[in-house]
Amino acid sequence: MSVEQALTIADLKEQARRRVPKMFFEYADSGAWTEGTYRANEEDFHKVKLRQRVLVDMTNRSLASEMIGEKVSMPVAIAPTGFTGMQHADGEMLAAQAAEEFGVPFTLSTMSICSIEDVRSVTSKPFWFQLYVMQDRDFVLNLIDRAKAAGCSALVLTLDLQILGQRHKDLRNGLSAPPRFTPKHLWQMATRPFWCLDMLGTKRRTFGNIVGHAKGVGDLASLSSWTSEQFDPQLSWKDIEWIRERWGGKLILKGILDEEDARMSLGSGADAIIVSNHGGRQLDGAASSISMLPRIVDAVGDQMEVHLDGGIRSGQDVLKALCYGAKGTYIGRPFLYGLGAGGKAGVRRTLEIIRKELDITMALCGERDVKNLSRNNLLKDV
Repeated sequence: MSVEQALTIADLKEQARRRVPKMFFEYADSGAWTEGTYRANEEDFHKVKLRQRVLVDMTNRSLASEMIGEKVSMPVAIAPTGFTGMQHADGEMLAAQAAEEFGVPFTLSTMSICSIEDVRSVTSKPFWFQLYVMQDRDFVLNLIDRAKAAGCSALVLTLDLQILGQRHKDLRNGLSAPPRFTPKHLWQMATRPFWCLDMLGTKRRTFGNIVGHAKGVGDLASLSSWTSEQFDPQLSWKDIEWIRERWGGKLILKGILDEEDARMSLGSGADAIIVSNHGGRQLDGAASSISMLPRIVDAVGDQMEVHLDGGIRSGQDVLKALCYGAKGTYIGRPFLYGLGAGGKAGVRRTLEIIRKELDITMALCGERDVKNLSRNNLLKDV
């Protein structure tokens, strides 16, 4: 099956499983500890039931919308994900191009393989940049300045990675970028020859935003020790002020999963919050993103834009989030599956699948404009 023949995100996932070395595929397809929250992110979407409506005009439908004031072809953004360039050679660059052509935002992770400058070199429209706050403040300030210089139009500040959740699959696989050359890793790569050929054709095989930019990080040995020590456990609400002042543009806070934190974010000066549990990769046992979305929307009202990240595997999932009040959604694993399966064409196919499912579902719910979706389109007490 080619990526063009894939009908669902699950089809792309299986293609990626066969093409990407196990350690990198499982990085994308795993959660913390028991993976209970990772599974709940997907499963809880199935509990949300839709109202089927008939004998309504379903012509001239529109999925066009806005996220933080930017026009989007549909309210879906590419989520920031680490190691993206290990799913496919030059992965961040290819995904950014696919997103730009499709008319949706692309968000580059601090822990990307391709650098900010790499992505800027192959795109013509502004992309978004996701920031992790490290203990090396000079490095953080430099990252912000690099994102500004690249013309990024939004900064996505991740709040839920002050310390790293334990991810058993990554530990067992000995995950690293580039991969270690142990017999186990060599075997994993040898069984994925097309992935290897692509990787041989690029020089981008380590964390491009860090190596050569962080103080004292010039090789893999120094990179490993630096990253293990740098996530800042003291990050607090007061840090948002200096980050916002240094950035000076649109700011999105990612990792809100509690009504009280949502209300606290109202005084932060941010333009939007993302309801997220880091894809189930941090606090295992936390609530799913979709189960907390309506509570958080109610907590902030119309005072701040609310987005959702986590568990989306279809256009129907996107629609359910929009019905609960999200103004935008993010796809992480779905685009990684597409990227792993077929590079840029795979990411484009991911977006096509999401768009078609969203469009058809919206029509069968009796709506023609994605901006009109509301809780009125959901069945209550089911």
